[in-house]
Amino acid sequence: MKPSILFTSLLAATALSASAASAETLRLLTWGSYAPEELIQKFEEMYPDITVEVTFSNNEEMIAKLRATGGAGFDLAQPSHDRIYAAQLEYGIYKPLDLSQINTDAMSPVHLEAVKANTTIEGEVYAVPHQWGTSGLMADMTKAPDVKSWGDLCNPAYQGKTSMRLKRTILLGTAFAMGEDPFAMYADLDKYQELLDRVADELIACKENIKAYWQGGDDLSAMMLSGEIVASETWDSTAYKLYDQNNDIVFIPPETGALTWIDTFAIPAKGKADDAAYKWINFVLEPENITVMSGSTGAIAAVQGGADLLPEDKKAAVNAAFTQADIDNLKFFANIPPGVEDMEGKTLEKIKAATGG
Repeated sequence: MKPSILFTSLLAATALSASAASAETLRLLTWGSYAPEELIQKFEEMYPDITVEVTFSNNEEMIAKLRATGGAGFDLAQPSHDRIYAAQLEYGIYKPLDLSQINTDAMSPVHLEAVKANTTIEGEVYAVPHQWGTSGLMADMTKAPDVKSWGDLCNPAYQGKTSMRLKRTILLGTAFAMGEDPFAMYADLDKYQELLDRVADELIACKENIKAYWQGGDDLSAMMLSGEIVASETWDSTAYKLYDQNNDIVFIPPETGALTWIDTFAIPAKGKADDAAYKWINFVLEPENITVMSGSTGAIAAVQGGADLLPEDKKAAVNAAFTQADIDNLKFFANIPPGVEDMEGKTLEKIKAATGG
């Protein structure tokens, strides 16, 4: 009996050791809400040899974490499409993707090509799209039916009744409303600084129109629902949530085009679980998983028919906001050259000092 028990124990120990050796961890560096527990559990049931470990972050922190380690510590990251090119050139924190392992046929061609255009270096592609959304305008159409342009936030008819967030989006939107293309000026930073100075003058002159500068979606939502403001610069996802509560409050793509971000999938340079990373990418591209993901993020998947895969409450809000012409007129955020964020930051500080923002 004893030899048999010992032999059985050795077999069990060997099996456990082999299982542990074959198991791997997918270390995901992503945005809050981009890894809903429902999908993690489903993925781990589908791939029992993979455990998902999530670290929530944002663009600046993702770059800082990967820069500090030379691209180690994580197996899949999700920076926005305009934050990859410069970071890769300067720090070498990502590795090229093997597109043959990704179901790119499921992706929206316009978003896939936009990401490839922003993240291709020496013929190698460093990212593919995941979720996308826009920044634009929101208005209560019963009180501000004529809002169509970023500049309408400064319309004297709405004095004391509008809002905006003092971040780079409002700088870019105001520049477009002034008839300029800020992204085209990234190639000449002296000209871009001149444009930022003019934008600052416009926004400082607009201060009497501003009820308050919003900091987050909750305070913006409270002002809109209470009627304190009738229009604002906003993320589209915030407007979609309010539409569900009040159908008079709609997201409005500005006539110059909604500013569009795309959050991506990129593999860190020293990631150790590429196979698991590709499995996760393809997993979240499956239609039933897209609906769960969009329900968590509030954004649209960058797949063909992504809006149709939204949860029902968000689908109605998107359809109320966007026409196909609006989609065709999207303005994708351009790669940010070194120095631009500092320039924009100083401009925002100038506006805050002059307006009390």
